[in-house]
Amino acid sequence: MKQSPQTSSNAKFPFQFSVMMKLVFSLLLLLCAAGIGLTLWQFIDFLKGPIDSVWDWLKYILMFLVCGLLFVLTVAMLIRSQYVITDAELIQQFGLIKTRYSLKKIRSVRHFMGSGRLAVYFDDMKNEYAIIVIKESWFNDFVKALREKNENIEFDFTSAEEEEEWKKLK
Repeated sequence: MKQSPQTSSNAKFPFQFSVMMKLVFSLLLLLCAAGIGLTLWQFIDFLKGPIDSVWDWLKYILMFLVCGLLFVLTVAMLIRSQYVITDAELIQQFGLIKTRYSLKKIRSVRHFMGSGRLAVYFDDMKNEYAIIVIKESWFNDFVKALREKNENIEFDFTSAEEEEEWKKLK
């Protein structure tokens, strides 16, 4: 069954993470779990002896906090990484971090057919842009949602041959 982005007044398009990014997130979660487990094991051993050292207490509290925060941030990135198109903004949400772009400032969207990328340009000179990382099958829905909110946004595409020519010129 083909999953499609949520279509409502606010269109939502989840990030499409690469296999490498998924492996990095998995490694981070494993390291967090190992850090919490190791710190817990050392903390239980610490409780068996004299517990009057302030520095040891701070060390364990700090380790639990760092591992816990890293775990929460990683899970948030996996769950809430998405693009949201509202009536006035394009919001890029990467976990707890949000970047907002005004739809009025978006000039064009370009689909690079050769590399399978979608770029959103924010000015006429085409030097300020953002690469959209979603499933390629959602590119048309993404562009359609943007153009419904601001019909002044232009759309074009670049063929693989044109991309090769640009690379040769650089």
